[in-house]
Amino acid sequence: MDCEEIAGECSKLGPIKNRGELGKAIAALVLSYSTRDLQRMRWNFSGAIQDINPELRKKLEETITGHLHGTYQALRLMNQQGTFARMDEPLAMNAGDYWEMVAAQCSSGDEEQVRLRFLKYLLSGFCMFVQELPGHPVGMPFPGGDKVEMIDRVYYCPVREKANDVDAALCPFCPALQTPEIGYLKPPVKGSMHRKQEFLRQTFDQHHYNG
Repeated sequence: MDCEEIAGECSKLGPIKNRGELGKAIAALVLSYSTRDLQRMRWNFSGAIQDINPELRKKLEETITGHLHGTYQALRLMNQQGTFARMDEPLAMNAGDYWEMVAAQCSSGDEEQVRLRFLKYLLSGFCMFVQELPGHPVGMPFPGGDKVEMIDRVYYCPVREKANDVDAALCPFCPALQTPEIGYLKPPVKGSMHRKQEFLRQTFDQHHYNG
């Protein structure tokens, strides 16, 4: 698939208005790739992070490998089971803008390079708009020790509001919220509505810190 073909596919994905239709369209494209393509993506990612701390590199490689294969298999299974036919919820308002960004990012380069780049964006788009999951998976570590987290079914990312100067960043399209500043109490995990209200009241009224 070359740059022109990718631009054509993005022009078809952009106008789609609900999660199921987008899931079905993405599945048709992703399933034309092979698991070997996923392996090439993993190798490319590993090569790009060779110079970082070995411990962080190992965690990143494990997280990304699990994320790539898990997303691919989830998409394949949902398509096989006809799940998309039951997903008629509207897409996020900025979904069309995402595919314009993807077309721009895949508009130049070696054919094999842009083909794998498009696969990366297809899988990320599936996560963010169809599954409504963060573009970076839960548990993904960042320098400094912060991670993408889920607390009381809300996703938090430490770089959510820190990548807006990168036009290819997933962050502007990600459903995760920015992780609160270090020091604030976190909401109670699996808390009742009363516990959540109490947490908010104490945070607002008493400005609690962790230490």
